[in-house]
Amino acid sequence: MGHVRPEPLDTLPDLPTTPATAPAGATHTKMPGKAALASFLGSTLEYYDFFIYGTAAALVFPRVFFPGGDPVVALLGAMATFGVGYLARPLGGVVMSHVGDRLGRKQALLATLVIMGVASIGIGFLPTYGQVGYWATALLLIGRLAQGFSAGAEAAGASTLTMEHSPDGRRGFFTSFVMTGYASGMVLSTVVFIPLAALPEEQLLAWGWRVPFWLSVVVLAVAYWIRTRLDETPVFEEIVEQDKPRSVPAAAVLKTQWRDVLRVAVVMLFSVMQTTFTVYALAYATGPAVGLDRTLMLTVNAVTVGLSMATIPIAGIISDRIGRKKVLLVGAAGCAATSFGYFWAISEHNIVLLFLFGFLNMSIFYSCWNGVWTVFFPEMFPASVRYSGMAIGSQVGLILTGFAPAIAALLAQPGPSGWIPVAGFTVLCLLASSIAIMTARETYNVPLEDLGKPRR
Repeated sequence: MGHVRPEPLDTLPDLPTTPATAPAGATHTKMPGKAALASFLGSTLEYYDFFIYGTAAALVFPRVFFPGGDPVVALLGAMATFGVGYLARPLGGVVMSHVGDRLGRKQALLATLVIMGVASIGIGFLPTYGQVGYWATALLLIGRLAQGFSAGAEAAGASTLTMEHSPDGRRGFFTSFVMTGYASGMVLSTVVFIPLAALPEEQLLAWGWRVPFWLSVVVLAVAYWIRTRLDETPVFEEIVEQDKPRSVPAAAVLKTQWRDVLRVAVVMLFSVMQTTFTVYALAYATGPAVGLDRTLMLTVNAVTVGLSMATIPIAGIISDRIGRKKVLLVGAAGCAATSFGYFWAISEHNIVLLFLFGFLNMSIFYSCWNGVWTVFFPEMFPASVRYSGMAIGSQVGLILTGFAPAIAALLAQPGPSGWIPVAGFTVLCLLASSIAIMTARETYNVPLEDLGKPRR
């Protein structure tokens, strides 16, 4: 894939469009480069917060927000709080997608950005279990639920907005920058956490873990500033100008396209690979059963996910040329095979193979997913319910993804090969996702105005 070179976003011109159904003289401008940049920064904030929470849940939260008796129980509790955020995602998806399909993509995305930033900064100021007991655990859950509510609408809104600003034949490339922000957020969170993880244990637990949460304010400010300068999408403006009466978008899409919503939910099981790799594997590798250095594992995560900043847009470009489904299926097969190699390398303390399988899994094959799903899902729905259809389906599917680290902790067995049930669980999720992908319509060559219409 390395010979394909994506164009810099700041060199791409805005594209004036005049919808055939708009009033005479009305002209709307597509802003693919600016939309991709805005989505990139919003996703950077979302996934920065995602990764600092996941990292803290694996390394710190069992000792900060839970009783200090049984470390296994504390780890399970921390992994469960990570998953609880995913329970709020469907609610956030329904509420904010209603705003996005009724009032505009831009307004919904500004709101989700603020909710995520405030929740993450607030977690950094929470008291510990040693200070207020179970109130600390409860406050952590509230902060995590707010994060989940925001995240439930962010990816769907950013994907919808960017895709609608993109020209036909290049929707995959531009929309891939939504998940390039995922890689950027991962790199930023790890750059912040690596030196803090090297602090003495007492300092890390006392104040060090709080710093990454406080720094969310920087990303929040930049992303908000960019989004306020982005126009609404031309296709949404066309809907408003036509003044079509519409029912509640969530109800409408569940009535007319419930199969596509269900399909999105099942396809989304692909992302179990991500939380298993970045959260559970980190806890497993640095735990007493294996004992790898936590700075080493954070570096593996940062390097392998960071390299995907280059491969995610390439996957989007390839999907524009050969189709979404082919790229997704190659990614699923590759992730299934390399997940076994990655856990085996951890259990064997083989640093070279750890980086190799991590690179193949996250940098190459998982990029096939991250470069395509953000365009594949919104292409299933018409404009009037696009945000709602993607948000509801994807966030319901992500519930299992959120609890995957906790499920993995329960499935893991004692001994050097205790990771095998975890890898098997991941492969089963990838298989279910692949079957759902194969049943979907190929949309890479369908014009924007025909997306979501019945097949001819």
